[in-house]
Amino acid sequence: MITRLPPVPAAPARLVVLVSGAGTNLQALLDACRDPEYGAAVVAVGADRAGIEGLARAERAGVPTFVHALKDHETREDWDAALTATVASYEPDLVVLAGFMKLVGASYLSALGGRTVNTHPALSPSFPGMRGPQDALEYGVKVTGCTLFIVDDGVDSGAIVAQSAVPVEDDDSVESLHERIKVAERAMLVDTVGRMARDGWTVDGRRVRLGG
Repeated sequence: MITRLPPVPAAPARLVVLVSGAGTNLQALLDACRDPEYGAAVVAVGADRAGIEGLARAERAGVPTFVHALKDHETREDWDAALTATVASYEPDLVVLAGFMKLVGASYLSALGGRTVNTHPALSPSFPGMRGPQDALEYGVKVTGCTLFIVDDGVDSGAIVAQSAVPVEDDDSVESLHERIKVAERAMLVDTVGRMARDGWTVDGRRVRLGG
């Protein structure tokens, strides 16, 4: 199946960003959206827990926020349905999972699949999961990096939108390597989300093409 999402020429693309922590990637997107030529605007920020810096960043920027904590719902399916309904109510052109530490489910993917992206601190399909930088360092690779992908029902398994390479230095620790990956990740995210907002994108199986 081919999903075609056209560019949004008349108005900025509407972004909903989901966070679980400090929101540094969110901040990078908020900063980029201040430029009218970037082509996007963050219209809402959601989280899976209250009291985090990511929500505070949104509030300081005057962006509406919402919280759907898993513990507040009887089942994970109920949580997924509630998250889906709230995100969809903002009519997003693109949803960015920026450090969002929950896997979305069937309800969400049915409604918003194909227009939700996430980042992973490794060059997919290598080293999926929570330990990407550590696994890369332990394996002894000379180059790792970060990936932006279309969210699907797997773990870091969606169609790849963009990747950025980061060399592994001989004296790297997990922390030093991860910090350099985060820098590359923010740059890749801001650049690629802007291109998706301005030019649209096409998902054809595992191939993602930017542009109309």
